[in-house]
Amino acid sequence: MKNWWQITFPEGQKTLPVRSPQGEVHHLAYGERGQGQPLIFLHGIGSWSYSWRQLIPVLAERFRVIAFDATGHGFSDKPYQWKITQLQQELPQVIEALCDEPVIAIAQSLGGLVTLSSALDYPEYFDRLVLINAAIFPEQLPSLGMRFLANVPLRIVKEIDDARLVKPLAPLVREIVRFARRDVVAHPGMITYEDVYALTYPFIENPGAIAHFTQTLQQAAREIDCLEKQEPNLISYVQQHLHEIVCPSLILWGDCDRWFPLHHGHRLQQNLPNSRLEILENCGHDAMACASKQIENKVMTFLQEEATPPASLKR
Repeated sequence: MKNWWQITFPEGQKTLPVRSPQGEVHHLAYGERGQGQPLIFLHGIGSWSYSWRQLIPVLAERFRVIAFDATGHGFSDKPYQWKITQLQQELPQVIEALCDEPVIAIAQSLGGLVTLSSALDYPEYFDRLVLINAAIFPEQLPSLGMRFLANVPLRIVKEIDDARLVKPLAPLVREIVRFARRDVVAHPGMITYEDVYALTYPFIENPGAIAHFTQTLQQAAREIDCLEKQEPNLISYVQQHLHEIVCPSLILWGDCDRWFPLHHGHRLQQNLPNSRLEILENCGHDAMACASKQIENKVMTFLQEEATPPASLKR
């Protein structure tokens, strides 16, 4: 799958250093293609830039498309001591390093939460938002497999990861993922071997990926627990301040999303000024796997609408 970067982006896979709140530096994998206003993709939990494969070449005809793997995902670094809330500080660093004008952000699931948090803290960095099945109102980790893994001691998962036991078990891992993906598509016919292979590749081939994914799930579970207990957390911060985000926003939601049902989309639209909600038909949570052409058409229409030309970023 490393060839995917070379095939998709003229300069292949690139790396960008970002800094944690503690001052530690790690590197994000990213690729860019096209010219014009910058458009940044943000994937969901457990995914990577491959998930945007259908949109990248289409949008690169009009925009400078940038797709990056969040920390711990895909081909980016996988620090062991890490907090999920650090994701909200990565996007502004990516924009600061790579862009000289406000960006269009297209974000799926957890990427939607990260984007909205960044838009609250750095509103001048964003021109428009596209939010797809955004994880804004979670009540628990959305799948049984996630909830199981979040309760496994991280030390045990790290030992298994360090021993690279997943390599000889790759066929079984892919079969488990193939079955689990029934929960994120509208019907099983939308599950392809190519997608399963690509989504599992980083976990099977890249050391530290499984341990970091487990750590991410455990951190996400703690955030949701803090939300329920009304303790400080990133989710409630975003929920309580949605009304402050005023840039034009398109909300896309799958009508068959089992992880975050459609009423979450209506709730987001009601609380997010200058937004509109459009429904993706016959579409589960993994919207790009279910409705890539619908998303392409709706995004292109949204981005072609008249808007104030973007100003230069103020540093």
